[in-house]
Amino acid sequence: MIFLLWIPSISLAQKITYKGLPSLLWPKLYNITYQKKGEIDKPIFTKELLALSNKQIILPGYMVPFENGMKGSHFILSSLPLNACFFCGVGGPETVVEIFLKTAVSYTGKPVEIKGKLILNDSNPDKMVYILEAAEFLGAVEF
Repeated sequence: MIFLLWIPSISLAQKITYKGLPSLLWPKLYNITYQKKGEIDKPIFTKELLALSNKQIILPGYMVPFENGMKGSHFILSSLPLNACFFCGVGGPETVVEIFLKTAVSYTGKPVEIKGKLILNDSNPDKMVYILEAAEFLGAVEF
């Protein structure tokens, strides 16, 4: 008896676009060291991070709103859920990105994706180490 097994062919040249969590970029952002400069710790960026500077990236994460709360264009994006984020003492400054959206959006507790130009900040202690400028809200990530 002969059995034939049919296996659909998959082109190796087929481009697969990644969407959703987890992100392959967050581990690159985590890979940072600091050098003491007077009263502040200056971030030292890897060559891999420097190559991403001023480039468009997409990051998934959790919105951390500022005091005005429910709607805004300026907030923090955390790689960790709100109860484990940098501001709650679990993660470090490399686990959050300061977001400047082109258009205000409503706060959501769901994970979201944000696209914007990555700025590496090693000189302004009043800003986060990572900033996404001219950013776009791509929406909530559904599971």
